[in-house]
Amino acid sequence: MNKTLFMSGGLIVPALLLTACAGQKESVSAQKPLNIIHIMTDDHSYQTLSAYGHALGKLAPTPHLDSLAAQGMLFRRAFVENSLSTPSRACLMTGLYSHQNGQRQLGAGIDTTKTFFSEILQQHGYQTAVVGKWHMLCEPKGFDYYQILWDQGEYYNPEFKSRETNGKYVKREGYATKLTTDYAIDFLEHRDPDKPFCLLVHQKAPHRNWMPEEKYLHLYDDVEFPYPETFYDDYATRCEPAHTQEMRIADRMTMVYDLKLNGLKDQSPYKDEWNVGGMQASIDRMDDAQRRVWEAAYEGRLQEFLSEKPAGDELTRWKYQQYIRDYLRCIKTIDDEVGRLMDYLKEHDLMDNTVIVYTSDQGFYMGEHGWFDKRFMYEESFRTPLIIRYPGKKQGLENYDLVQNIDYAPTYLDIAGIEKPSYMSGTSLVPLLDGETPEDWRQYLYYHYYDYPAIHMVRRHDGVRDSRYKLIHFYGGKEGQRDAVNCNELYDLENDPNELHNLYGDPAYKETQDRLQQQLDRFRTDLKVDEF
Repeated sequence: MNKTLFMSGGLIVPALLLTACAGQKESVSAQKPLNIIHIMTDDHSYQTLSAYGHALGKLAPTPHLDSLAAQGMLFRRAFVENSLSTPSRACLMTGLYSHQNGQRQLGAGIDTTKTFFSEILQQHGYQTAVVGKWHMLCEPKGFDYYQILWDQGEYYNPEFKSRETNGKYVKREGYATKLTTDYAIDFLEHRDPDKPFCLLVHQKAPHRNWMPEEKYLHLYDDVEFPYPETFYDDYATRCEPAHTQEMRIADRMTMVYDLKLNGLKDQSPYKDEWNVGGMQASIDRMDDAQRRVWEAAYEGRLQEFLSEKPAGDELTRWKYQQYIRDYLRCIKTIDDEVGRLMDYLKEHDLMDNTVIVYTSDQGFYMGEHGWFDKRFMYEESFRTPLIIRYPGKKQGLENYDLVQNIDYAPTYLDIAGIEKPSYMSGTSLVPLLDGETPEDWRQYLYYHYYDYPAIHMVRRHDGVRDSRYKLIHFYGGKEGQRDAVNCNELYDLENDPNELHNLYGDPAYKETQDRLQQQLDRFRTDLKVDEF
């Protein structure tokens, strides 16, 4: 439904239409535009946000994020369109699928002729800012203020670029998660208080290689985290791509770069591990005090490894425990910084007119299927955490509708009272926030992953998901070539939530398979998908 709009002080804002009783004149008064804060982390799994009730979250709680969820809506079925950092960010900014915005893979690709939602908000009087990880090969468009990290960003003493640095990235002293919050607050401190704002807070953490803040280097040392049910998955019913990926903890998680056993860097077989030099560079950028604390903490891990000499399955379990501890230590600082930002909003009376969204650019594997990283359409990668706190809406709600990251741009325009451009593929989430599902809400989601051959070697695939079933199609390579693949998987998520039993071709599921295939074909046609 179109919104009624009018001009007030140079801003286009929603009109609040008050129909008077018979014989009285209609009056129109302006609603004060809502502010918007979008907090997005990198690779934060829903399993490690304790409001979701997962076993990991119970042992490593996130109280500030849980508080945010209690004040708003927790989405149980929030997904991405392409589980990869840069494509996900392009979906956020454009409200378009990857093949529509050009950013199918990491690196180059974004079609800079596409309009970013920040540009539209800016044109309608919003002050706009982005701080932290940008990770697109274009300048931030539609932002009055930015402080963005170079590339992926470093955890310690990272480089940021702003309008004032003349295109150069300048090294800042401190920890990236805290510095990003510092810049968010700096924007809030210096904005025009008479104008609404939209602030994107994009944290680097908990991206690989999971380098915790100094004060948390020993957090969870005495915690033994549970292993997922699928930790020893053998992919028995799956297509070839599940077997040929390169993201298993057992043989792809490195001892030096990932687990910080820097003392092994010159020893065989570890000296040939991927990105060994990258770990050394990350340590070399620390100041003397940071480095002393860091090296002391990981010297203990090194000595434990040399003493125990784990091998085989025991080594895989040991690597998993170290990985999960470092990952969750990074989440601890994220939660702290969300709390710090919320405290600022409370102290400055901004909570009552600011919509706050917390999410991640995709999900992440916490050892499920024996993996780390993302990319696949399987749930842990496809699904992402999502919390929306909207002033005046009901609190403490949970939502099970199918939502996706292409929905953020339309949502933020809707919050600002701006009609969604017809070219945007996403749908505003605002109608869901009252706890009711519109009759015409989507019944299916479309997913497409393109980044092959590339790190982790996950094959190209697209697929469709409804509230219960998922159909995945893997493709790529020419018929007869060694790396050719053309296969399908079907899952009943109600009876098989871990996606262990591929039902494709099972006569008992023929009707479901045909229905999902028809919907997948419809997506490909309607969205003009050019490869599959």
